[in-house]
Amino acid sequence: MLSKAIIELFYQAAHIQRWNDHIRPRVGFTELDKQAHKMIIAYVLAKFEETERKVEINWKGLIEGGLFEFLHRIILTDIKPPIFHKLMRRKGKELNEWVLDQLKNKIDIQEKFFKEFREYLFLPISPLEKKILRAAHYLATNWEFRIIYNLNKDMYGLESTKAAIENELKEHIDLIGVQRLVSGKINAFIDYVGQLRFQQRWAQTPRLPETSVMGHMLVVAMLSNLFSIELNACSKRIVNNYFTGLFHDLPEVLTRDIVSPVKKSVEGLRAIIEEIEKEQLEEKLLPLLPSAWHKDFRYFIEDEFESKIKTENNEIKLVSSEKINESFNSDSYSPVDGKIIKICDDLAAYVETYFSISHGITSEILINAHNALYNQYKTKKVAGIDFGELFEQFNIDIE
Repeated sequence: MLSKAIIELFYQAAHIQRWNDHIRPRVGFTELDKQAHKMIIAYVLAKFEETERKVEINWKGLIEGGLFEFLHRIILTDIKPPIFHKLMRRKGKELNEWVLDQLKNKIDIQEKFFKEFREYLFLPISPLEKKILRAAHYLATNWEFRIIYNLNKDMYGLESTKAAIENELKEHIDLIGVQRLVSGKINAFIDYVGQLRFQQRWAQTPRLPETSVMGHMLVVAMLSNLFSIELNACSKRIVNNYFTGLFHDLPEVLTRDIVSPVKKSVEGLRAIIEEIEKEQLEEKLLPLLPSAWHKDFRYFIEDEFESKIKTENNEIKLVSSEKINESFNSDSYSPVDGKIIKICDDLAAYVETYFSISHGITSEILINAHNALYNQYKTKKVAGIDFGELFEQFNIDIE
């Protein structure tokens, strides 16, 4: 299911610059970051529908839809939205088929994946999850546009862009989450999280492509999702693994990225950092979310790299991913493969070193990290998945 080709495709989105005909912040807006922000907003919108309207959300379908739309956007690259929508209205079926053909030529993925992808693209009536993703798309776009607007106030056509985005948001005002985001503290959460778009990874070394903490979180989430499918994971396990991956670095909006060498420099420092992150999370971030969500949210971001389940008494128990496969691969146990998510986190970092070194932008830091991660995982197998094989595909023999 997971191959070098699809991971390379994920990172193409880090090269796609949005609003590239406008004045932008120095770090710009990449498609990878926008898609990450979109999926966090989608979680918020879906959670409101689930908790306040008592609607059953197909969380697995929401995640799949987000991945399908992400891949669709990468293949069609940077077409201006008005042109894109006109093309889709006139030649949508043909364009969708072309996207699927392009993906089949680029990545080696099970036919079942493409069957589900095709069904998603050609579904005649949009389900709630598709509507949520569309609303999240425009909310993420609007978040960018508010920054763009202040930098480009005198640019011709800006007001028509503003009106078009506002009209699209009005189309989704029936979603409770959209109403709350128009006015309410939940908007502060989206703004706060949005700062991770501007927080660069590997800040101590030049690198290409530059990736943000926000984009990295989405890559880890997508990797976790595809590995979960490979494990034949139950629906709850797939959903938990995805959102644990998506939110795993969220505390960094409060602490910034504390690099591994610093965490390892003094005995006991890592534990203190984790304690501070937990305090900051409770004091600054969780109060921005409805209290009814806090328990689920903590389950995603506390001990995020530990494999765990919930017992019949709703107590959290640490277990191995192998044990989850054997005895707890059921929605009733709400399993999370934290150990696999950690590997996905390190795999994403490893791939980042690979791309930069391959592009000729290198440093001692990148080379050392690349070699250390390869040596750590080259023979690693967890729950039947051979991670070493994937690390081998991205290995660069360099001293």
